[in-house]
Amino acid sequence: MGKKQIWYEVQENESIEDCLARMRKDGFMVIGRKEEPLFHIVDGEPAYLRQKIQFKGIPAQDIE
Repeated sequence: MGKKQIWYEVQENESIEDCLARMRKDGFMVIGRKEEPLFHIVDGEPAYLRQKIQFKGIPAQDIE
């Protein structure tokens, strides 16, 4: 039986701690993390915008 997995993205208006608290509130526990840079175009050239951070979670009851 597969475990339900969901990705949570750290929103621009929240801290990593806020995102982790949101996951816990939803009943999920972190089992993975990934980051990737986000770019936008400025004067025809790519420019760094921010880091996209995501946490993979599974239901906390699946851990116990």
